[in-house]
Amino acid sequence: MRTGVLRLLRRPWTAAVAAVAVVVSVLVAMPASGAAAAACRVDYTVDAWPGGYTAQVRITNLGPEVSDWRLTWTYTGDQHVTSAWNATVAQTGTSVVAVNTDWNGALSTGGTAEFGLQGTWQSADPAPVDFALNGASCGGDGTPPTTSPPTTPPTTPPTTPPTTPPTTTPPPSAECGDAVICSGFEDQAGSEPSGDWRFTAPDCQGTGAVAVDSAVSHEGGRSLRVDGRAGYCNHAFVAHATDLSSLGPVMYVRMWVRHTTALPTSHVTFVSMPDSAQGGRALRVGGQNGALQWNRESDDATLPAQSPAGVALSRPLPTGSWQCLRFAVDTSAPNLDTWLGDEQVPGLHADGVPTQDVDQQWLARATAPRPTALRLGWESYATGDDTLWFDDVAVGSTPIGC
Repeated sequence: MRTGVLRLLRRPWTAAVAAVAVVVSVLVAMPASGAAAAACRVDYTVDAWPGGYTAQVRITNLGPEVSDWRLTWTYTGDQHVTSAWNATVAQTGTSVVAVNTDWNGALSTGGTAEFGLQGTWQSADPAPVDFALNGASCGGDGTPPTTSPPTTPPTTPPTTPPTTPPTTTPPPSAECGDAVICSGFEDQAGSEPSGDWRFTAPDCQGTGAVAVDSAVSHEGGRSLRVDGRAGYCNHAFVAHATDLSSLGPVMYVRMWVRHTTALPTSHVTFVSMPDSAQGGRALRVGGQNGALQWNRESDDATLPAQSPAGVALSRPLPTGSWQCLRFAVDTSAPNLDTWLGDEQVPGLHADGVPTQDVDQQWLARATAPRPTALRLGWESYATGDDTLWFDDVAVGSTPIGC
């Protein structure tokens, strides 16, 4: 009895947003007389452009409840996975395996899980085949095809690591460990920043202000409040006294931030790091076109590119609640990674391989960044008032979780 459904949908390629969408939906239901073997539906949605792609994968479990899942598939083109989020994804040849994270492994009957990935291709990027969940085929037939994994699959990923190590598993602990900066602002006695935190206006000062707030905090009894004002000459930051110029080779930063106003269309910055690779000009984290972005002050390069496709690969910053923002800056190569909570943001990822609408402009300069200090605050270049808070800030040479 054939019950599978396979649908391929492609939207036309356009020059304005050089993307092709491929939606693969695979549904299998076992005959009533069959054993209670696992069955699943996979919705694999691709945004592709010449040389690269991202894919959003949704698994629906149609079989018995599972506590952990392992999804496998085969690429029939020359696709190569370079990074992923909300799953650990490894590739060997054309075979790919995605394994759940600690927080999304349980799937009830009818339950779903989603993860995403980014990759490259050179000559062909057809839809993948042979999807299987925990060894049971998600193909269109009631019995697994000959190319599917064995009935009893291994319970761990392949021992051969992928060419690019997975970067999706969040750090196991939110503790600071050996971080060189670890501050919840609990040592601040008055309303003005003091001690290791000092007010600064890097270029010019206006009506923007910074204060220690004892009424709003993520944890403990204090946070840093910034009343950000629109207009170029309203820079208002606090800088930490720690010299970061020898930290590395990868610098990991974690902070909790709470915004009142959504990121505007115009460019704003709320994290600024003096960068010796730019002669002291700043490596900046902020927003533009309503989404998070990186900006390099010396040449105004952005990550992602400010095209519709690039902005769509970033994320807005939610307002009215505390958000955990994490990023990793490689000081030996022009590589960056950014997480909002435990989700790796695909548009805020640079891995040395230029990807259209993401990091082509960013990688035009091959120099690795070398941040020397951390500044938190607000800088607007047009419109963009905001009141925001920072808390539980950490900087170190090993990953720090939320």
